Amino acid sequence: MQPISLSRFLIEQQRLPESPCPAELRLLIETVARACKAISHAISKGALGDVLGSLKSENVQGEVQKKLDVIANDLLLDANEWGGHLAGMASEEMETIHPIPNRYPKGEYLLLFDPIDGSSNVDVDLSVGTIFSVVRAPEACAGREVVEADFLQPGRNQVAAGYAIYGPQTLLVLTIGAGVYEFTLEREIGSWRLTDGPMRIPAGTREFAINMARRPQWSPAVARYVEDRLLGSAGPCGHDYNMRWTASMVADVHRILKRGGVFLYPADHRTPGKARLRLLYEANPMSLLIEQAGGASSDGSATILDIDPVSLHQRVGVVMGDREEVAALHRS
Repeated sequence: MQPISLSRFLIEQQRLPESPCPAELRLLIETVARACKAISHAISKGALGDVLGSLKSENVQGEVQKKLDVIANDLLLDANEWGGHLAGMASEEMETIHPIPNRYPKGEYLLLFDPIDGSSNVDVDLSVGTIFSVVRAPEACAGREVVEADFLQPGRNQVAAGYAIYGPQTLLVLTIGAGVYEFTLEREIGSWRLTDGPMRIPAGTREFAINMARRPQWSPAVARYVEDRLLGSAGPCGHDYNMRWTASMVADVHRILKRGGVFLYPADHRTPGKARLRLLYEANPMSLLIEQAGGASSDGSATILDIDPVSLHQRVGVVMGDREEVAALHRS
């Protein structure tokens, strides 16, 4: 029997008593998933589709934009603005929000996304991804245009989150607040098929993902945590650890969901508030997925999902994965 499709999965969730997936949310998720299929197709063309390399422009964070960053951003905007499910969108690649044009009906949700996570990997044919988050528009939005403040909601308010990973297979990993499920793109017919779930992070995996080149930025606690694990069986942990790093949060977190371990991208302790990952586009959706799969997330001291955002492009330190490993870092 063929695995069930994403549409059937969402419809069955919609039919549940006190459903976590009302019809409008189902349609929104399906639209995002279709956009991810288009992004996957663009990535697969590589140099033949002229999607490699950089543009002569920078995004709001001052980072040089890759061609694919802009292509994926436009695909997500175009796919989602006319469906009537959204009041507005926000993207890592845009300085401010994207209200739904007046010519289209407006819905009750807000969509936030990182169109291409790990875009530097595209040119060397390594895995990249798309991360997305869905929150409800505040009731005060009724009858007016959305504003940036409407998007500044803690991660606990998310009603759905997920990512697509473009690798040997194209996968969609999704939560609507009732577990984490993985869908594989069946390219021949263009359908997402359920292939894993509800997913649980395997406990006790002795593996961590961190960029060792950032060592001077680490706090003493992070440095102690990593150094203890580098000592292996001769150190205080009494076990050997593996270290992995792909420079794509999607790829590293996906491995942790499947194999266990912990992902770390800590803030720069030398400069308060300086960090790499964005709270609304990366840390919040990934934290919801990790917690729904039995793990934990932290900015190094507090749970990420409880942080009250103060700006659209706020950055935050990130530790997420195996609950025991996150707790061990707090004890360091």
